[in-house]
Amino acid sequence: MFRLLIPIALLAAAILAIVGADRPTPRADFTFLNRSDVTTLDFQQMSWQQDNRVARIIAEGLVSNDIFSHDFSVLPAAAERWEISPDLRTYTFHLRDTGWSNGTPVRASDFLYAWMRALLPDVGADYINFVQHIKGGRAFSDWRTAAVADFSRQHAASPDPAAAQELWLQTKNKFNQLVSARAVNDRTIVIELERPTPYFLDIVGFVTFFPLCESVVRRYESLDPASGRIKWNPDWTKPPNFITNGPFFVESWRFKRDLRLRRNPYYWNQAAIGIDTISIPTVEDPVSAVMAFETGAVDWVSDVLAPFRTEMVAQKAAFYKEHRAEYESLKAQGLDPVEIDRRLPPDPRKNIHVFPAFGTYFWNFNCSRTLPDGRINPLADPRVRRALTLATDKHAIADGIRRVGENIAPALIPPGSIGQYQSPKGLGFNPDEARRLLAEAGYPGGKGFITLDLLITKDGGHELIAQTLAKDWQRILGINTTISVQEVKVFRERLKNKNYMISRASWFGDYGDPTTFLEINRTGDGNNDRAYSNPEFDALLDKAALESDPTARFRILEDAERLLVEQDLPLLPIFYYVNMYLFDASKLTGISSHPRGIQLLYRADLFNDGKGTDKPLSLPPRKPGEPES
Repeated sequence: MFRLLIPIALLAAAILAIVGADRPTPRADFTFLNRSDVTTLDFQQMSWQQDNRVARIIAEGLVSNDIFSHDFSVLPAAAERWEISPDLRTYTFHLRDTGWSNGTPVRASDFLYAWMRALLPDVGADYINFVQHIKGGRAFSDWRTAAVADFSRQHAASPDPAAAQELWLQTKNKFNQLVSARAVNDRTIVIELERPTPYFLDIVGFVTFFPLCESVVRRYESLDPASGRIKWNPDWTKPPNFITNGPFFVESWRFKRDLRLRRNPYYWNQAAIGIDTISIPTVEDPVSAVMAFETGAVDWVSDVLAPFRTEMVAQKAAFYKEHRAEYESLKAQGLDPVEIDRRLPPDPRKNIHVFPAFGTYFWNFNCSRTLPDGRINPLADPRVRRALTLATDKHAIADGIRRVGENIAPALIPPGSIGQYQSPKGLGFNPDEARRLLAEAGYPGGKGFITLDLLITKDGGHELIAQTLAKDWQRILGINTTISVQEVKVFRERLKNKNYMISRASWFGDYGDPTTFLEINRTGDGNNDRAYSNPEFDALLDKAALESDPTARFRILEDAERLLVEQDLPLLPIFYYVNMYLFDASKLTGISSHPRGIQLLYRADLFNDGKGTDKPLSLPPRKPGEPES
């Protein structure tokens, strides 16, 4: 159905992109397209979704999540069980008797080695703060930062290998002294937290906490005698050097071409795996990705980004309309969307799947007092930020530009995505109130207001959205704008240096708690690109961290989000993302529709392949009154 939208020449190009290789390999049991090529397989340095997807196939943390449950409950993984102390600060994990892909046993010390790496400023882990929940984690990171800075001052001009080695020995001893994570024996780990953390079990299953085969990775360590920093040769992440503890291991990795995975015979849960091989070709062109699926070259496309995807969504809606009675009957049973599609009549139009996502698209306001050129920044005034928000027609963006079923975002946290948490109402479209606030701030009708610059990247359709904002703000408030289009690298540098006025942005939650969205607005947070700082907001986050009652804690966090999206507006929420996949639900099982978007792709299987159970894997019917996630 979709192939009619694309010229034959592009179809041929897509096929060549998939099968054009200098040495043929047998087709894998399951083939899927990641959003783009993997950037790193170093678990402690990962931050991109395409990397995380692969990590969850080849490695496993202490715990995992039930991606086929509505509450995304925590499940045992590399740890078969655990105990939590009454004060909710001490966790004791008992490891399974399982092996690395080279057959050696996974030991508690392998986890501690990985966590030490994550805490080292030398590694530059984006999620270092996750591991700093462990008592002493932040103190260790700070100590190492100061020690390396002092070493560099002393030895930059006269490198000293022996002194660098001595510093590294001190660092390992300091980790043992400061960080409250210890191996009682080869299969028992005890962790003490800085403070009770309700979502700790969720984040301990995040890729940053994944273990490393210490005996192998240590071979690739080296010390810089001038700076004292430790480095790892990335060859440890390449086959056959790369040793992992997950359901699969990396059999081959050809950069910008493909990644091939094979079942790990030493993984503990062989019964959960119905396939032996997985192939992940690199097809970065979004049109070619669709055609690779349409021609049968791949079984699943993880992110549908083709420019005609709005037409694809419209075709899916037309399919449902044609089967309205049956569709409504299945929906009334509370069935998961994947299961509904599986039961509806065969039709290529139903292969496009659109599910709510755990992410929000918004625009950053630079809240600094002055702009990079030294001028007074009018955006430092919350009234101005509220006025710009109230003067934004979000429906024109979601329904008129995007047109893929995304709901407008009055708040930051996607509604219904976190248990009993209730996001505030936020601000709607109110031109009169917007004009009143701008006048109150000293700019009636936009008089005396500077020209705003909107910073974007050239991909993703941001320019059309920027143009819509510019029209709204000029028409309603009398404010003029310019649009600056930058390459991704320049864009990120300007964002981190606060060298912008307003910029496009987005955030996807990393764990199932409101703080995964709220903490990025805390004063000094590494992801606070807005230079926003409000002691009242920070105090609410601190208060919630000390609250032991879950319901009371959520109410405090709701107040914090209300402060963000109804009063201070350091960011302008626009819409909540959706996950868009391509797969045939009548053939492929193991794909979850949960908003968290995490897929455990080793669970994938194809009907009638002679090996799998052919058992549908999707979310079960939702009980009456049960939240969406």
